[in-house]
Amino acid sequence: MSREIRADFNQIMMFPVSIEDWVNLDHPVRFIRDFVNSLDLVEMGFSQRKSDVGRSNYASDLLLSVWLYGYMTGVFSSRKLEAACRCDMGFIWLTGNNPPDHNSLWRFWRDNKQVFREVFKQTVHVSMKSKLIGLVLHAIDGTKVQAKSSRDGAKNKKKLSKMLEELDSRIDIMIRATEKAHKKEKAQFRLPDHMLDPIARKAEIEKALEELKRTRKKAIHPKETEASFMKTRRSVELAYNAQVVADEENGIIVAQDVVTDGSDNGQLVPMLDLAKENLGSTAKENVADGAYFSSSQIALAESAQYEVLTSPPSTDTIIEGSEAPPYHTSRFTYDEQHDCVICPHGARLTFSRYRVRGSNKNEFKVYTCRNNKVCPHRAACTRRKLGRTIEISIHHKALERQRKKRQDIGAKCLLKMRKIVVEPIFAWIKRNMGFNRWTVLGLANVKSQWGLVCSALNLKRLYRHWKIKDLILETTG
Repeated sequence: MSREIRADFNQIMMFPVSIEDWVNLDHPVRFIRDFVNSLDLVEMGFSQRKSDVGRSNYASDLLLSVWLYGYMTGVFSSRKLEAACRCDMGFIWLTGNNPPDHNSLWRFWRDNKQVFREVFKQTVHVSMKSKLIGLVLHAIDGTKVQAKSSRDGAKNKKKLSKMLEELDSRIDIMIRATEKAHKKEKAQFRLPDHMLDPIARKAEIEKALEELKRTRKKAIHPKETEASFMKTRRSVELAYNAQVVADEENGIIVAQDVVTDGSDNGQLVPMLDLAKENLGSTAKENVADGAYFSSSQIALAESAQYEVLTSPPSTDTIIEGSEAPPYHTSRFTYDEQHDCVICPHGARLTFSRYRVRGSNKNEFKVYTCRNNKVCPHRAACTRRKLGRTIEISIHHKALERQRKKRQDIGAKCLLKMRKIVVEPIFAWIKRNMGFNRWTVLGLANVKSQWGLVCSALNLKRLYRHWKIKDLILETTG
């Protein structure tokens, strides 16, 4: 019978083990090391500590490598990263067995959160240089990610005002008591430490009330004033709207951003602008779902010479998907030459006013029927007392060109490709990487975190090509 293998804790190695032998040659941490070494961190703006006093600091490249590999493997907090650097062989190798503490990791994040967005751009530039981006088809989409703060902590104007009154009363009592005590001691008046928290809370509530007034929101969280209530897959939560533009060839994210608006219909051109900034140009065709359909955005895209193709919005599905009812809007004809709308029975609806709708400020011309009192078809046409009205977008020509373009067989195939290109990205992020909720507060921090998440996903794509030698990274310095 063969001898059973057990750990021999008294065994002494004759020759020291090289750190390079701790992980396989194709291990992803080696790719992360190569990628970080290819960056000029000083030029990118990463903070550099230079001091001969105190303990030696951890290098920027080491800390950045830990954060990137952490996000690639679904580790998002500084404390969990510290634990991984002591227990996980990949992290141990990456740090050269110099595990950073969670405070060092968090300070690095805090001091460089703006630069993390530049790291994302570098993943795009590496992809372009390696010819992994096709620029043939880009797909745009967004997903709602729940805020760090819970919706249970959100308050409406009435509750916030009541909390402010209670805090004012409490602070006044403490100030009078403190002044009285200091007069007896004949000392200089100074707020004690136990008063600082109520004063900070008061400032938060005042800021929340101002934001509530400015945005006309129904409720707001005092610690997360920029988050909005958004409809997620299961419920309505405090959230931010995370956006991406993905390239069809290898699924590389070429642009990303986070907005506080729960609607996507104002994000089409801004996202294409970011893609152009990162790549130098947009793709030959850029597709999006119906949530991005907006008259002003379609017109802006045309003026910027962006080729866009969106799915029809819900208001258009009845036109394109089935036979329209007798008095549907599509049955009315717009006569631009005479500036009027012709109804199905030949009557004219004349211009009455302009109207602006939606957060995207879409502008329409409103045409009203003047024969509503004598029209024999009024009951079937409308229930409005003032008669039937038809709204025509001031960008109606651009909308008509978009609708005509959508009827092409090739365009329909491209719209079907949208799901295949962009939706798996959100599945990877939320299911495989486990990123379902922001771990930081505020829009600026959320933008930085989303940049790191998208960088990690791009690095996952790039790693596959590095592993088979399709991607070579050049070391700087």
